[in-house]
Amino acid sequence: MEKVVNADYLRSVFNGKRVFLTGHTGFKGAWLLQILQWLGAEVKGYSLEPEKSRDLYNQVAGDDLCYSSVIADLRDLPTLQGELVRFEPHFVFHLAAQSLVRRSYEMPVETFVVNTIGTANVLEAIRLHPHPCTALMITTDKVYENPERGVPFKEDDKLGGHDPYSASKAAAEIVVESYKKSFFHPGDFAHHEKAISSVRAGNVIGGGDYADDRIIPDIVRAIENEETVKLRNPKSVRPWQHVLEPLSAYLLLAAKMSEDPVKYSSSYNLGPVYNDEKTVEELTQIFLTAYGKEGNYHVYQSEKEPHEANLLLLDSGKAEQQLGWTPRLNAAAAIHWSAEWYADRFTPAHDKCMKQIHEYFQ
Repeated sequence: MEKVVNADYLRSVFNGKRVFLTGHTGFKGAWLLQILQWLGAEVKGYSLEPEKSRDLYNQVAGDDLCYSSVIADLRDLPTLQGELVRFEPHFVFHLAAQSLVRRSYEMPVETFVVNTIGTANVLEAIRLHPHPCTALMITTDKVYENPERGVPFKEDDKLGGHDPYSASKAAAEIVVESYKKSFFHPGDFAHHEKAISSVRAGNVIGGGDYADDRIIPDIVRAIENEETVKLRNPKSVRPWQHVLEPLSAYLLLAAKMSEDPVKYSSSYNLGPVYNDEKTVEELTQIFLTAYGKEGNYHVYQSEKEPHEANLLLLDSGKAEQQLGWTPRLNAAAAIHWSAEWYADRFTPAHDKCMKQIHEYFQ
């Protein structure tokens, strides 16, 4: 496995630095919290309570991690602003979101407010922060208007969104661009000293995800309940990637932005290896085989299912050319790493995460 992101380089950038992390109680946030701790950063997390008692954050947030945690809402601008400004972060990673497509149909207004206004609130708090700061706004690969032609999206393709989740994240991208042009223009960095980028990745898999309506958590719940896995959209193609892939790119981009904020303050796609996509059914087959439960699924069809894209592909050439970042794990390896994490029921979650973090970065 070729080394792409050097842990020693990241440690030289983040060791001793203050990092403000929204969404630290979520799946990706809990992984990033552990990596930042490993790199020697001082972290303040800002997020709602984790939704489930068995969520990864609740499994790893013990004595082994040293950080401060603020349980609060992105929509509460005075609290958010106060916590961020008092902390005086060198880096901000904005991950907090309503991140489920199907839930966005049930709660469209809340999805728009959390994802769009919440992003604006984070940017406003950064604007009022009086010191230099590097910030990454995390959106999704679903921000593009998707006619499903099979052509991978590039960063300058048209934004859009059929479902409220996708549209809310596309709107968040417009908010980010507006703040950059109005307050954080790279050409005026010497005045405002804020470097802002957005990163677009999705269909992230890995150990510790227990969210509803996501394929691997659904598979794990079916296995644990001794049920047959139900597949809603077996032929849908997604750019599956292990959680460590985009997180490594976030850290690499932030590090490069801190060194050259004018050059790297931009938007970046972060997808898997080109032509390595898997359908939902293929992912399920690989996962069940790796877990030791091969063949235990059936296709579930319902005319009442809300719309979800059948085909979604990303072009990550910009990240490869400008950052030197490429995925280390192909889709099959990413699925195997995920299955191995869940199948090991005796090792503590933090130890399982750190084992894979060490293997990925070193």
